[in-house]
Amino acid sequence: MSSKKKALREFQNRLAQRLQSARTTGTAASWLAVEAGASHLLFPLGHAGEIFSWTDVQRVPYARPWFLGVANLRGGLHGVIDLGSFLQGGGSRPRGENELAQCRMVALNPLLDINCALLVDRLLGLRTTEAFATSSSAGNGAPGYFGHVYTDLEGRQWQELNLQVLSQHQAFLGIGA
Repeated sequence: MSSKKKALREFQNRLAQRLQSARTTGTAASWLAVEAGASHLLFPLGHAGEIFSWTDVQRVPYARPWFLGVANLRGGLHGVIDLGSFLQGGGSRPRGENELAQCRMVALNPLLDINCALLVDRLLGLRTTEAFATSSSAGNGAPGYFGHVYTDLEGRQWQELNLQVLSQHQAFLGIGA
């Protein structure tokens, strides 16, 4: 195994342990931070499920371009959404195998009762409220699944994404082209 793969696997294991610890011990970690397209996003920990490496996805005919298809994740059939493309309202941008190998699929928490995984470009770790200097509402005209916008100590903006509301949003559920 190459050193890059080993380092990535160790990072994933540490992140999975921290996620589990945050869920069971009630630590202050509030969000899983991800990058999807050009967006920095925050998923509430209670809404995010298991994290998967890229796997083969079976395309579905007559589906929206951001709906990549379905994948077998631990024996369950999950729809896979290119989150960056969905949020930008466009088609899924083509990615090579090397780029897809760097992407991750974040399944929604089984309690949300929807077998879906969100393809994100990068995992950026866990974030707490202490990581941010300011917050504001998403603003008028923002989709209902947008939560607060947070600005970190380095000036980057992070959009909170309510995965429970997203999973019930009509545009998200309407995968047919």
